[in-house]
Amino acid sequence: MLLETIELCPAEDPTASLIVLHGLGADGTDFIPMCDELDLAAVGPVRCVMPRAPVRPVTINNGYRMRAWYDILGTDLARREDEAGLRESMRAVHALIDREVARGVPAARIVLAGFSQGCAMTLLAGLRYPARLAGLAGMSGYLPLAASTSAERHAANRDVPVFLAHGRDDDVVLPARGRAGRDALLALGHTVQWQEYPMGHSVCIEEITALNGWLQRVLAR
Repeated sequence: MLLETIELCPAEDPTASLIVLHGLGADGTDFIPMCDELDLAAVGPVRCVMPRAPVRPVTINNGYRMRAWYDILGTDLARREDEAGLRESMRAVHALIDREVARGVPAARIVLAGFSQGCAMTLLAGLRYPARLAGLAGMSGYLPLAASTSAERHAANRDVPVFLAHGRDDDVVLPARGRAGRDALLALGHTVQWQEYPMGHSVCIEEITALNGWLQRVLAR
């Protein structure tokens, strides 16, 4: 699957890439304002890549077709997962990372990030990618296929740093789901920067500021 992308390209050849995966029913354009807020001049020219998920019917929304990385079968995200859809989109995200490498940005200079479903895809695809990435950043999401993470993680990303943030009042992806993913990654030995904010299923400026600082550290040359 070749994903459509929206890109913010620096004037100079990029030395790093930030790939941002949107949430359910959203679009890559939703994260243009966030990318505009980031100040990554200290790490060199960065290309921001915002792919569009495929349009598919979503069960929990009465089969309505929308952009989604995978189907949501019900409210129990832990027990009823669309494994086939998750793995299909994982391959598409891996292909997108491969394309950045082919364009001249080493995997070790690529950060994969995402919101909600995009966070789930970031953790699923990033941990299983066969070359070391600079970092994984997830906002308002959870760890999918959690039971298989330990066995399926690629050795290249066994120590990849992780940034996770969540709203304390999130009623879409409950904070407990985010914390469970954090705890699972910590148990596997990952360094996780965890942030909580007094908000719902959203993004706030304080979160972007924290993410900016984390990106500067993982992309430092």
